[in-house]
Amino acid sequence: MNLGAMLSGQRILITGASSGLGSHFARLAARNGAQVVIGARRTSRLEALAVELEALGAVQVTVIELDVASQTSVEQAVATIAATGKPLDVVVNNAGIGHEGMALKQPISEFDDIIATNLRGVWLVSTEVARQWKALGQGGVIVNIASIQGERVMPGVAAYSASKAAVVHLTKGLALEWARHGIRVNAIAPGYISTEMTEAAWDTPQGAALIKRIPLQRLGTPDELDGALLLLATPASSWMTGSIITVDGGHLVSGL
Repeated sequence: MNLGAMLSGQRILITGASSGLGSHFARLAARNGAQVVIGARRTSRLEALAVELEALGAVQVTVIELDVASQTSVEQAVATIAATGKPLDVVVNNAGIGHEGMALKQPISEFDDIIATNLRGVWLVSTEVARQWKALGQGGVIVNIASIQGERVMPGVAAYSASKAAVVHLTKGLALEWARHGIRVNAIAPGYISTEMTEAAWDTPQGAALIKRIPLQRLGTPDELDGALLLLATPASSWMTGSIITVDGGHLVSGL
């Protein structure tokens, strides 16, 4: 989606940008005139993506090695960003992982990994950037990627659902605290989206059954999140903070 370079002049950080929704959001930002900072642990994939983003029209592309679960990594990344261009205007907390498994059989290490990336990562990145914005006396925009599984539950993903429910409440809590500083914090709660990471899961009888429960009777596509992201990342949402936008084909309003 390109609505007239809606992010022109804005510098935007996208975490977890090496694949899936993260790389899609990076391409969206580039097409809309942003200076794009892409962060992830797999920098080799980021380097290839950077070339693509420049071809799409990104004014500046910065590649950052970033492990959102590590305080040291986050602090170093934000310092590097500050030293390589204008301050950030927008942060998209997209990095996330999920391990499926029934709770009684799931190793505590998997639970810890999910919470560390999906929740601790959002906290670390958000607070580190917000400190910088406050010190500079400027506002900013944070968009967290939550999930409809933060609202409803299903067997086998209790840890993931808990992490995303926490992201929803963290979004609201930080929005309340930081409104006085001109920092807006909102979230997108996607439903089931077809990406390279999830494609195999849908090509099963169980996956087909889940799709049938979506009122619109199909999976979403990454570009169907574009409108929500551009809304929240731009002044079009200047009077929105603490909001959660659900993009799920009607899944949350389906019958139990």
